[in-house]
Amino acid sequence: MKSDLTIRPLQRREELELFCSIPYAINHEIESDLDAGRRRLDWLWVAREGNQLLGRIGWWAAAAGQPPAVLDILDIPGLEGAAADRLILTAMRNVLPPGSTPPQYTRYLKPDWHGDPVAARDVERRSAALGRLGARPLVERLRLQWDAGGSVPPASQRLRFRSVANREDLVRLMTEVVSGTLDAHTILDLAAATPAEQAAAQYDHELNSYKSPKAWWRIAERSEGEPVGFVIPARNSYNPIIAYIGVLPAFRGHGYVDDILAEGTRVLAAQGAPRIRAATDTGNGPMARAFSRAGYRIFERQLDMVWDQAWPSAT
Repeated sequence: MKSDLTIRPLQRREELELFCSIPYAINHEIESDLDAGRRRLDWLWVAREGNQLLGRIGWWAAAAGQPPAVLDILDIPGLEGAAADRLILTAMRNVLPPGSTPPQYTRYLKPDWHGDPVAARDVERRSAALGRLGARPLVERLRLQWDAGGSVPPASQRLRFRSVANREDLVRLMTEVVSGTLDAHTILDLAAATPAEQAAAQYDHELNSYKSPKAWWRIAERSEGEPVGFVIPARNSYNPIIAYIGVLPAFRGHGYVDDILAEGTRVLAAQGAPRIRAATDTGNGPMARAFSRAGYRIFERQLDMVWDQAWPSAT
């Protein structure tokens, strides 16, 4: 281990230039996240040897005043083994409550990272370091984008769409949708909650937090008024998004996902969205193909790791 390694949080905004000297896709968001309270300087840690930055780690919260929700920055280009562990553990001990289960780790990667030996090696080094501290791989996801100027999908000729009446209206359908889900995060949630509990928690903690109008949300119905599925077009703190899309189990396999995704895309395009972003697991082939048919391209991939129990704070 490097005996002259200095590990500490950022102390001044001026140190962001040093922190961001390691290139990464979300570096440009860090300053505005600090302004909004989604990040704090004492959640952004560096490992230095003299003036050289050897590693960094940082957390993000969904809103000001909330605890860290994601470990979304981890770079250890100049750290090996015990030195990398020291950076991660030191920061975790100061940022996370003792004995708590750490929030998810997320890393954004270029679409072809598997074929890039340097990128693949960096992924392995970061994953191995977190694995030594109890994290495990959960899923790889496709990050997708529809760009303004592209073709807007046509309106459905076989479904009609209505607004969501209230919380119960949507939560009931969300509860049905999780049956047979291919989404790894939902499957993980269902290990500790019933479908109804999982749906209610997702509504309350995620969907209800978006500041964009709930009037954008759509429930898809057949002509006789029978619900088929739903889509949640929204805007998060960064982009217009397709936050959630679902087809009820009884109606899967009929291509309704194309009609429903088209409606969500049309809603956001009508608002002048310069881009629309979405994500789906690599293992969810039907959803990935639906996005491709609707004109969404893969612009990044995302790796997620999780802890199933408290981190080793006593080590």
